[in-house]
Amino acid sequence: MLASDPNNTMVLFGLANEYQKAEDWQKTIETLKDYLSKADDEGAAYGMLAKAYEKTGEREMAKAAYEKGIEVSNAHGHPSMAQDYRMTLDLDYAD
Repeated sequence: MLASDPNNTMVLFGLANEYQKAEDWQKTIETLKDYLSKADDEGAAYGMLAKAYEKTGEREMAKAAYEKGIEVSNAHGHPSMAQDYRMTLDLDYAD
């Protein structure tokens, strides 16, 4: 499906989710970055991206993804998602 419509953001998000389930973190990251370059995500993809970065040991990239997720989820009216990301930052990324 993606080959016939490479800009289909629903397919990209679904594919990233499947890569995450398979624990293929590098493909998860690549696919989510592609998705985020094309979609107006409301926050969920940033949490997935942060998790994938955590799994690859890229803590600074994970932190940045959570921070962007907070910004985006608040902008889209999802304060509970933003709060979840903030709690993760406060617990796991406190300096």
